[in-house]
Amino acid sequence: MTDLPMFPLGSVLFPYMPLQLRVFEERYLVMLSRVLQNEPAEFGVVLIERGQEVGGGEHRFRFGTVARITQVGADENVVALIAQGDRRIEVIDWLDEDPHPLATVRELADLEWDDDLLPLREEAEITVRRAIAKASEFVNQQWSADVELSHDPVAAMWQLAAIAPVGPLDQVALLRSTTALELLTNVIDLTVAASATLGEEWSGE
Repeated sequence: MTDLPMFPLGSVLFPYMPLQLRVFEERYLVMLSRVLQNEPAEFGVVLIERGQEVGGGEHRFRFGTVARITQVGADENVVALIAQGDRRIEVIDWLDEDPHPLATVRELADLEWDDDLLPLREEAEITVRRAIAKASEFVNQQWSADVELSHDPVAAMWQLAAIAPVGPLDQVALLRSTTALELLTNVIDLTVAASATLGEEWSGE
């Protein structure tokens, strides 16, 4: 276990996925000034259950991802940064803010790939791409149906979880997966369920 600076957000960060932030609140500017003294420069990201990123008072989920900073720029008291999701974490205890959120966390085990899962991974990819294409007919989507995935099978699994058109609570469930089989199965099941629900809403049923 280790103590880690934390940045609760209104979205879920997955391993291997990019994160872009514009930081202007004083406590997080302090956090970045500290984080950037280390190599690699990292902080934890968890989903806010309720509340806002600014002003405190948020209720936070226990499971999140370490964000590793890859690029930083500044403009008129705003710091723009790009980071990438790295390893998964579980928050064991929230510590006193100093002045930014700080938590004791433990790292979750990496998922292990088995080539026997290739058919399931292909099914998950087809399911997710079809759902994105369907959703994009009605709602703007962050990711296109033909977005390119990594050639690394573990990275591709997490990318599929991240681009699947499901809600944040489902994303947290995906993030908590303990095996590659569980992750791929959940990606398929949650994507199908979300697509069916949205289909009913769009059709007015």
